[in-house]
Amino acid sequence: MRKIFCCPAFLLTVFTASAQSLTKIEKQVVTNIETSMPATLQLLKESVDINSGTFNIAGVKKTGELYAKELTALGFTVSWISLPDSLKRAGHLVARHKGKKGKKLFLIGHLDTVFEPDMPANPFTMLNDSTATGQGVNDMKGGDVMVIAALKALQKQGLLNDANITIYFTGDEENAGSPVSVSRADFIESAKQHEIALAFEGAVGLDKVATARRGASEWKLEVEAKQAHSSNIFGGAGYGSVYEAARIVDQFREQLSKEQYLTFNPALFIGGSDVAYNDASQKGTVSAKTNIIAPHTVVLGDLRFLSETQKENARVVMRKIVNEHLPGTNATISFKDGIPAMPPTSGNEALVKVVNDISLNLNFGEVKAGDPGARGAGDISYVANYLDCLDGLGASGKGAHAPGEIINLNEYPKLIKRTALLIYRLTR
Repeated sequence: MRKIFCCPAFLLTVFTASAQSLTKIEKQVVTNIETSMPATLQLLKESVDINSGTFNIAGVKKTGELYAKELTALGFTVSWISLPDSLKRAGHLVARHKGKKGKKLFLIGHLDTVFEPDMPANPFTMLNDSTATGQGVNDMKGGDVMVIAALKALQKQGLLNDANITIYFTGDEENAGSPVSVSRADFIESAKQHEIALAFEGAVGLDKVATARRGASEWKLEVEAKQAHSSNIFGGAGYGSVYEAARIVDQFREQLSKEQYLTFNPALFIGGSDVAYNDASQKGTVSAKTNIIAPHTVVLGDLRFLSETQKENARVVMRKIVNEHLPGTNATISFKDGIPAMPPTSGNEALVKVVNDISLNLNFGEVKAGDPGARGAGDISYVANYLDCLDGLGASGKGAHAPGEIINLNEYPKLIKRTALLIYRLTR
């Protein structure tokens, strides 16, 4: 059962305090962050310079050890959640701080990046006084270090003593171990013990946060047809598998492409006489002759959606289209669930109001909920049905998942300040 965040008494307390200017203690927290920025950037550099591609198990664990040392020093009880060897993933870093005041917070980050050891190295490098580059500097080591820096500023004032906070840094967000029922089991159960989840995936700037993220799933279309001489196509031999697959995919576009937040991308399309494909590697081989009607075609794609209802309704339409076979063909479609959606809720919107008040108090400007269609799926989506959620709180920059990924160092300290005060006001 989903917990409702927008308790009138709680909101009244938060909004009454935050409608005013910063308190004396909040100003000191801000000062702590400013004076600690050299150390914060050093920690960011150290973590970025560790290659922690999802499949680099040693590197992911090394990054976790770096952060674990910092969190232990702040009074958190740190543990490592190991996964079965069959998943071929490093596991997750969890840090818990038990308290009796305020909301129970679940802070989400991830240790892994998309950059594996066999890819060109891109260490942390200052490009100028306002930007730096490095593998995962934005997605999402910048967000991980932001959490630690914010907590350090609060701990220095004794503001964590009664806070109830769990930090959960997964080790395989970029490519979750399968099945996710195993790789995300502890993550989900831990989240259920809390009331609010805050995720530190990259921010698009100071003025937007994410109250919703689209989910992601996969589909596979398999088409069979009569093999015959090409001169008989459209006649007694039927239309062949390629035409049938093309019809189906184009009807997906015709009937579903105008629905807001729903997308479906045919990523692999192979057809011919002899077709071989691998779902896991998403690779295929094919051979054919121009005078033979292709008997086999396979199309692999993804489906993105803002709610489970939207996903299921789209699948109904897709199945109907698939079942309207051209003569001489037969087709089937199968679906594979991936990351669920994080739909927008009133509780999530209430969190935006808290962030907005803090931002205005800091003279950083207004904050609003961003466009859900601008974001892909993330770890927070696995727990969105159980507690109120906010994402996009991490570092800002550009070029995530690509060589030359950068972080905006002008906005970074501002985002850390906003994070620290958000944690403080929710846990006081």
